[in-house]
Amino acid sequence: MQQDAAGAELRVAYLVNQYPKVSHTFIRREILALEEQGVAVERFALRGWDGDAVDPVDLSERDRTSYTLKDGTLPLLLGAMKRFARHPGPVWRAVKMALSMSRGGVRPWPYHLVYVAHACRIMDWLDQRPVAHLHAHFGTNPAEIALLVRTMGGPPYSFTVHGNDEFDHAPRLALPQKFAGATFAVAISAYTRSQLMRNLPPGLWPRIKVVHCGLPETSFEQVDTTGGAKSFLCIGRLDVEKGHLVLLEAFAKLHATHPEASLVLAGDGALRPLIEARIAELGLNGAVQITGWINSDQVRQALRECHVLVQPSFIEGLPVVIMEAMAQRRVVISTFVAGIPELVKPGENGWLVPAGTIDELAQAMQESLSLPPARMQQMREAALERVRARHSITTEAGKLKALIFGDSVSGHRQTPQLGQSRQQDQHQT
Repeated sequence: MQQDAAGAELRVAYLVNQYPKVSHTFIRREILALEEQGVAVERFALRGWDGDAVDPVDLSERDRTSYTLKDGTLPLLLGAMKRFARHPGPVWRAVKMALSMSRGGVRPWPYHLVYVAHACRIMDWLDQRPVAHLHAHFGTNPAEIALLVRTMGGPPYSFTVHGNDEFDHAPRLALPQKFAGATFAVAISAYTRSQLMRNLPPGLWPRIKVVHCGLPETSFEQVDTTGGAKSFLCIGRLDVEKGHLVLLEAFAKLHATHPEASLVLAGDGALRPLIEARIAELGLNGAVQITGWINSDQVRQALRECHVLVQPSFIEGLPVVIMEAMAQRRVVISTFVAGIPELVKPGENGWLVPAGTIDELAQAMQESLSLPPARMQQMREAALERVRARHSITTEAGKLKALIFGDSVSGHRQTPQLGQSRQQDQHQT
């Protein structure tokens, strides 16, 4: 493992609500990329030991993760009481901090006291396995627990904000407190950063840093770029916000003039019965296929077989599937939503249409079919170049590493001694 200028091993801890999780492979990629760059990473999660992981890498990650809730809630609370008996001052400060964040919160105060118990369990682990920094994913309860750990004298912390859930409840998540206590916070796109700026005092804006979700180098491997001649693909949860019903209406218009065109909906969800009924009503049973959930290998294969990826979402962050499609040299049709325009550039590597519009979406699909092969190839290569430049996990993990350790790796600034701040805080009580 790499060391800082003082000779100390570079060690961080990650805190996630559930890990590993099929839909959160971007977190796993980030952790593994940091380790490839010489950083030792402890994995902490609230739950996930009994999840539905089947990927061998996820199963390996599960074995390397410590879970605060694995023994149940009662042992968690008893552990917090024992820590309070040993360190009453720090734990009491965490209780007061948690109660202050519960006022007007999404969840009532008892939940926040349980967050203190999670923080106590993590502090017990950090006593045995000290780290220089704690990084949490999502600005909800993981960020709160990270703040509570810091309040009890734990390491400096940061957290990554991803989007929808945080923004839907932003005024009730005590974001100013979480940001004020953090060394920095990560936004996954410029759009995400702007939405955080809406919900934070200007004095905290400099703490927001943009680090994109990334793809491993293997994602950019050379593949056949021809794809299905007239096959459209949409990947995602079958939910209203993903725009599948709008896509069906647009595809019906396209299918009237291109009966050979096909559409694959890869995913599942609560809206499936309504989508299936609408497919039948539009007479598209032979042209539209719903696959159900598919694994990562099947996603890559589906992308290679499609003509264009279509993601007509009403609301998003910056979908990883769009990154994966562009890495496979696939052109994308999507909407002017959130961070998507930062990656998909109309006329260069895809099409963007206003969310919820049927005619514009149908027109974009029509244009993709009528594009000369040479021009389509140019757009596919442009898609690869843009996603590689903006979403290489090696590059993005390097940014995060630099934010965490600053110049200490090169010798310009020393990382505080592990456990130093914890000891100082405890001596104050």
